[in-house]
Amino acid sequence: MLNQAFPKPITPEKRLPNQRWEFYPQQPEFAQNLANVTNVSPIISQLLINRGITTAEQAQAFLNPESLVLPSPLEEFPDLAASVELLQQAIASQAKIAICGDYDADGMTSTALLLRSLRSLGAQVNYAIPSRMHDGYGINKRIVEEFHSEGVELILTVDNGISAYEPIARARELGLNVIITDHHDVPPKLPPANAILNPKLIAESSPYRSVAGVGVAYILAVSLGQQLGAIKGLVQPMLALFTLGTIADLAPLTGVNRRWVKRGLKHLPKSELPGIKALIQVAGLQVREETGSKEQGSRLALSAVVSEASRRVGEQGAGGKSPSVSSAKSLKPEDIGFRLGPRINAIGRIGDPQTVIELLTTDDMAIALERAMQCELTNTSRQQMCAEIEQEAIAYVEAEFVSDLPKDRVLVVIQPNWHHGVIGIVASRLVERYGVPVFIGTYEDEGHIRGSARGIPEFNVFDALQYCHDLLGKFGGHKAAGGFSFPAENLEILRSRLSEFANQCLELQHLKPLLKIDAEANLNQLNQQLFQQLNALHPCGMENPDPLFWTSGVQVIEQKIVGKDHIKLTLSQRINDQQYKIKAIAWRWGDYFPLPPQVDIAYKLRENHFNGNTTIELELLGARLANEDLSHQAINSQQLPSSHLFNQSFASPLKANFQYQQRNYTCGIYQNGVLPELRIKNPEGKVLVMQPGHTIGLLGKNRQDFQEIDISQPQYDNIIQAALQALSAHFDYAQCPLSPEL
Repeated sequence: MLNQAFPKPITPEKRLPNQRWEFYPQQPEFAQNLANVTNVSPIISQLLINRGITTAEQAQAFLNPESLVLPSPLEEFPDLAASVELLQQAIASQAKIAICGDYDADGMTSTALLLRSLRSLGAQVNYAIPSRMHDGYGINKRIVEEFHSEGVELILTVDNGISAYEPIARARELGLNVIITDHHDVPPKLPPANAILNPKLIAESSPYRSVAGVGVAYILAVSLGQQLGAIKGLVQPMLALFTLGTIADLAPLTGVNRRWVKRGLKHLPKSELPGIKALIQVAGLQVREETGSKEQGSRLALSAVVSEASRRVGEQGAGGKSPSVSSAKSLKPEDIGFRLGPRINAIGRIGDPQTVIELLTTDDMAIALERAMQCELTNTSRQQMCAEIEQEAIAYVEAEFVSDLPKDRVLVVIQPNWHHGVIGIVASRLVERYGVPVFIGTYEDEGHIRGSARGIPEFNVFDALQYCHDLLGKFGGHKAAGGFSFPAENLEILRSRLSEFANQCLELQHLKPLLKIDAEANLNQLNQQLFQQLNALHPCGMENPDPLFWTSGVQVIEQKIVGKDHIKLTLSQRINDQQYKIKAIAWRWGDYFPLPPQVDIAYKLRENHFNGNTTIELELLGARLANEDLSHQAINSQQLPSSHLFNQSFASPLKANFQYQQRNYTCGIYQNGVLPELRIKNPEGKVLVMQPGHTIGLLGKNRQDFQEIDISQPQYDNIIQAALQALSAHFDYAQCPLSPEL
């Protein structure tokens, strides 16, 4: 078995995404039992198990979130009753209320939600949003002083404030009452506000724990409306804004978020809010027949602009996605995440947030359409700006840092003349490309740098910023993302400190984008029936991702570049002498064009609506080189940068130590006659032996008791990948012999 010929070496032109694939273990008996008691198909029950849902009760609550028995928010949020009372008193006395919002989609939808609801309840209320360029994130002393000079008596922060100790303290000194509504991570010292509403301050088991800033605003507004006996007509407009902000902010679609977003997605296409209607129209999600001379006149006046904007955005669409028309019955999270959300966020990034606030609070359709078109045009500019900065950033990283990434385990990219508003998007794209946490910034002036951070699953951005607190000015965020500023003179020590933190929590095998794969499927199984079954999991999003499937050894029979850098493909697979074909799209994969003729693929299923026909297509998220001689291959040398290790001649074996699932292992590439083999030794002395290109390996304590095993199984596949990753990091600077017992 171990003396078979090796597959041919990988050629440089067959470049594929540098990823790590993690497979959920398949539990067919458990899945069948869960399917029987929940009345879903076994594939759906397996997907539920993959998401940590293992009982009939959990499955029922997930599949039917309306069945979830919710505790009263007044019982969950300790300061909610006090917040409602403060607002009730301010409304009764006609005291001036001021909302301090934020310039991202969450902050702007939160601001609009509270403006609409408080005004409808009779409040005298206005708002301010800090300037991204001049103020940075969150409430500050300047805004507090301005509110005071305008006679404001109550400040209400939304999506910010939890870290703003000094501005809140100043407001209290001036005699202003302050309610903080926020969802970001809590600092050691809380601001001296009259009331603080933050899901991070309530029990982790609470169904309200996952709400974003707009969710906190929604809970406050509904509670106030109920207290005043004026809830009628208030909920539907707020639910639309809640849904828009929650998905655009990438909040987890669990707990009440799942319940309310599912309602909101059904309501959005028929929302009566002019701003929502205009945004859907301009984004090309659906066309409605409007009535009324004023509305028709507005549409006629803007129709040419809409058509031109749609033409210019064209195939790329918002966020790099191609347009699709959703059913009027319900939208999907990707409609918001890739179409509506970016148009709102673009304003906050490079425009004036007042545009979005007016869009979402006006009752005049003409104004709504004008503001929606401003969002459209600004988003087009944002896309162009992002593309330019991304290319500059990649060139800079390739020239300066890429060789040090295994050692640094974090990327700190600082350059002048980049726009503050879009570098966060570029940070996310660099994470996708290099697989490490990214801290990206640009100079505010000669002495100060401001930036954004994006993490990977094993790295907590907020903890990293907290670790560097003495080097920073302002900072905030959560596990996945954050913002920061610091004196330029601290750049090098900050880079070193972040690397120190990264090395404490990241192993070498973490330094690749992670794909968590739900199940294997053949192309003949990918049909409308399967797609309809998957609808039971919707809405999908953060912490409830779209199911990710993989198929081995598919043929790439057609491929071409569409748009700027997307690949459109036709794939095929021969099963029982019958060929099955399917269309696929790979967004922003221009760097990998052309793909090899045969690959393993990881993908999501998508519906394509064209000329009245509906077909199932694939959205590729991963690809790795397939071995033409194998019908099933979970390990292959293209998947890892260490593939060349098996093609080297070593004077002595190459060795490395690594951790996997909190256990220590030793591994090495050893010569067995003329053929190299990988050996991995666990703490109990068992050794796993494999050769590249084979799905059968050996496992045992010595050659006499070795048993043959299928290394394509996930439990072996994952540890082999971790070992090869560790060896790859040692290849250039370590040629240490393996111990004789290995």
